Amino acid sequence: MAFEMRVLIVVVAMVVWLPSAAYAEQGTATFYTPPYVPSSCNGYQNDGVLIAAASAPIFNNKAACGRSYRVTCTGATNQGVPQPCKGTSVVVKIVDLCPSPGCQATLDLSQEAFATIANPDAGKITIEYNQV
Repeated sequence: MAFEMRVLIVVVAMVVWLPSAAYAEQGTATFYTPPYVPSSCNGYQNDGVLIAAASAPIFNNKAACGRSYRVTCTGATNQGVPQPCKGTSVVVKIVDLCPSPGCQATLDLSQEAFATIANPDAGKITIEYNQV
């Protein structure tokens, strides 16, 4: 009986976890440089350096403030750096709006967050991201 219960718990956990792990949005990322304050979400509060500004659809009138996203570089968007990705992911917290029409990406990562996943010389990359 105990074995069956453990198997059931594992199966339920996989059913709950797998869809969220397998589902990732696709978009683009750029980066911005310090100073990172003030931000739309937290004013002059220091939120560290693993942060991002979200495009208007994600930001959704501040609804995204404080949400965390795992971001993975998937490729280049230009000919300058054909293979910018480092093969890593980074988790960033949304602290600001990347306003249009100036916003050129889905997520505008801090310089440090961008450098964690890609060569900054690329300037703009394709990404997969999901809320964590």
